[in-house]
Amino acid sequence: MTSLRAAQTLARSLLQAVPTVIGVILLSFFLLQAVPGDAADVIAAESGSATEASMAATRSHFGLDQPVLRQLQAYVGNLARLNLGVSPRYNLPVSDLIFSRLGNTVLLMLSALGCALAAGIALGAVMASFVGRWPDRVLSLAALLLYSTPGFWLGLMAIILLSVQLGWLPPGGVSTIGSAATGLAHALDVARHLALPTLALAGFYVAIFARLTRASMLEVSRQDFVRTARAKGLAPWAVARRHILRNALIPVTTVAGLNFGTLLGGAVVVETVFSWPGLGRLAYESVMARDYVVLLGILVLSSLLVILANLLVDLLHALLDPRIRVH
Repeated sequence: MTSLRAAQTLARSLLQAVPTVIGVILLSFFLLQAVPGDAADVIAAESGSATEASMAATRSHFGLDQPVLRQLQAYVGNLARLNLGVSPRYNLPVSDLIFSRLGNTVLLMLSALGCALAAGIALGAVMASFVGRWPDRVLSLAALLLYSTPGFWLGLMAIILLSVQLGWLPPGGVSTIGSAATGLAHALDVARHLALPTLALAGFYVAIFARLTRASMLEVSRQDFVRTARAKGLAPWAVARRHILRNALIPVTTVAGLNFGTLLGGAVVVETVFSWPGLGRLAYESVMARDYVVLLGILVLSSLLVILANLLVDLLHALLDPRIRVH
C-alpha cells in the first residue's frame, strides 16, 4: 500500500507539473521580450567597432529579428527536441553552459538546505523543550537576528572573519586554483570552499525552520495522542522523538519545499559574492549581457528543479504520516 500511495503521489504531481512548466515558459518568454535591448546591442557596445550591418547580421543569425510569436514558436519547437538554443553571448549551446554549472549550484543548494534543516530542527526542538525559559529566549533572539540579516552581508562578514582575519577558509571559488588534487583530497578542497557560501545561504532559513519547528512541536504536544503516549508511561525523549517531532516535521518539510525556489534566487547573490561558478552567477551575467536565451533556459530548468523538490516533499509526507492519502 505504501508503494501504491507513492506511485499515486508521483503521478498526480507529474500531471500537475505540466501546466506549471508551460506557464513558466510563456510568462518568462514574454517578460524577457518586454525588456529593452538584446544581445546584439551588448556585443556591439563591447566590440566598439560594430556597424548597423554587423548588428543586423547578428540578429538574423540568432533569430532576434523575428516577430515575437515566431520566436516563441521556434523556442517551443527546440524545447520539444530537448534543445535550449544557442547563446548569442558565448556562441555555445545553452545546454552546455547550464549543465557545466548545474552541479555547482545543486551542490550549494543541497548543502545549504541540509544544513538549514539540521540546524533549524535541532534549535527548534531545544526551544520547544525549554519553552518560556532562558534557552528558548536566547535561541529565539538568535533566530530573529539571523532572519533579519541579509545573506550577502552575512557572507561578507564571514569572509572578513573566517578568511581574512583567521585564515581558516578560502574566500571564494570552487577549488584551489592550479590544484591537481584528486579523490578525497579534491573533495575536501571543494568542501572547504563550500563552507562559507553554505553559511551565507543557509542563515536565513535556519531561522525560519527553527521558529517553525518550535511552533509545530508546541502545537503537536497538545494533541490527544501525545497525552495518551505520556499516560502509557513512555519516556519523555521517546514521546518527543517518535510522536511530537515526527508529526511536527510535516509543516517544516512543506516550507522547505516551498523555499527551494527562493534558494535559487538567493544563490544569485551568494554565488556572486563568493565567485562560485553556478547557475545564479550565470543568470546574473546573462542579464548584464542581455543573453535572454540563456536566462530563459535557466528559468525553465529552475522551475523543473522546484517541481522535483516539491515532489520529493510529497513523497516524504507519505512516509512521515501514513494517514496521508492521495485523493
